[in-house]
Amino acid sequence: MSTPDTPQLVHRERPADGDPDGLLVLHHGRGADEHDLIGLADVLDPDRRLHVVTPGAPLRLPGWPGQHWYVVPRVGYPDPETFRTSFLALSAFHDALWERTGVSPARTILGGFSMGSVMSHATGLGGGRPVVAGVLGMSGFVPVVEGWAPELEGRAATRVLNAHGRQDPVIGHEFADRARALVADAGLDLTMLDHDGGHHIAPEHVPAIASWVRETLPPR
Repeated sequence: MSTPDTPQLVHRERPADGDPDGLLVLHHGRGADEHDLIGLADVLDPDRRLHVVTPGAPLRLPGWPGQHWYVVPRVGYPDPETFRTSFLALSAFHDALWERTGVSPARTILGGFSMGSVMSHATGLGGGRPVVAGVLGMSGFVPVVEGWAPELEGRAATRVLNAHGRQDPVIGHEFADRARALVADAGLDLTMLDHDGGHHIAPEHVPAIASWVRETLPPR
């Protein structure tokens, strides 16, 4: 639930051609902004069936470029205070987006890269949040943080795609293994994609991701 102190997130949008078949919300990684992933809209949704939105994170940190979703004291374990600020702001943003567009959570994919993947898992699989159609995680993890926990019971309708580099020096592949085990053990539909590179979205994965998006949000 938002409060008067909840930050308002800036964002970019690429509307669908006509009435949208669903929503694709893409969250950027550490040190980027709302412009970073908007170019993926036509790549992942070339038929322009979906309304694509890219929010910007609320935090700016001294000595760091761009915007951030939370402070990183240790990879995998976000700082609780800054994480909570962004979680509340992003949850309020999603709620307002569903109300404004008239598109339901059940027709929504929450996705992102790196830190944005973490926030997609947090808002897509967290307790008290609506059940979404899909969570698209690219080079991220399911966070371990005070005040938040995954709630996977009752989310059988949520599909998850987990893409990661085997040689990722920023967020090691073991984080992908943990996220996949959590999702698989809960019985959610899981797609796994691995590449031999590092911390990036692999071009060779893009066709498979685009196909997954279409399967998860098929034409009405």
